[in-house]
Amino acid sequence: MTFVMFMTTSYSSSFNLCDSFKARDWQLHFDDRLPSTLFTCNNIESVDNKPVKIVIIDASSKKIMASGPLSSIKVEIVVLDGDFGDHDLEDWTEEEFNANIVREREGKRPLVTGELVVPLRDGVGYILNISFTDNSSWIRSRQFRLGARIVQNISSCKARIREARSEAFVVKDHRGECKCFFDSA
Repeated sequence: MTFVMFMTTSYSSSFNLCDSFKARDWQLHFDDRLPSTLFTCNNIESVDNKPVKIVIIDASSKKIMASGPLSSIKVEIVVLDGDFGDHDLEDWTEEEFNANIVREREGKRPLVTGELVVPLRDGVGYILNISFTDNSSWIRSRQFRLGARIVQNISSCKARIREARSEAFVVKDHRGECKCFFDSA
């Protein structure tokens, strides 16, 4: 009798956990703004010249998920077409997101290099040592966006974790970057 009660309770509580994941959508979110212009060969940083922060949040409350299995997932950083979500479209499918990932030009190096997988700790991760190797002038929109998606599947539940998308920005060749030095005299 105790065994049956335990099995029923265990099954019921894991079922409720999965239901709560399904009922509460989660999303990845870039917590920092990117500059409107980035340069090749320079690390991607926020407008404050700090590493870009990425978080996993509850889609309804917008609070960071600081504990539980989703708070320590791994996130892959990708490059998106600058036109993706141009019309303030905030709801997209995984297929739409993946269809807007930009790959390197034929015969060129990878579009971005560095640590493209970011581990989250307590729901927070930082983009470090990632840089563009090519400018954005060759795609129709002439702009890129950063995107982030989960690396591993959540096997216990079919939780929907919406991908993150940054604002659009231009990438220019670092040779065009202004190196201005001012004489303080």
